[in-house]
Amino acid sequence: MGRMLKTRAILLLGGSVAKAADAIGIKSSAVSQWPDDLPPRLADRVIAACVRTGVEIPSDVLHASPARGSLAAGAPQAAHG
Repeated sequence: MGRMLKTRAILLLGGSVAKAADAIGIKSSAVSQWPDDLPPRLADRVIAACVRTGVEIPSDVLHASPARGSLAAGAPQAAHG
């Protein structure tokens, strides 16, 4: 996954701290405390909120070196069904 900046995340999730917080299901004060460069766990939550709300995810966010141990890196997948 590519780098996600706090400002970009807020724009993707509605353009304000309040709208971003609502989209993810957290308080505005939590978004205000995010670092400028989001760690993967927060970027993942932003991407998930984008998927749920139909917001297009920028390709540079999705197309980067896969994290170690991720499914994209060839880690085994859990059996379904």
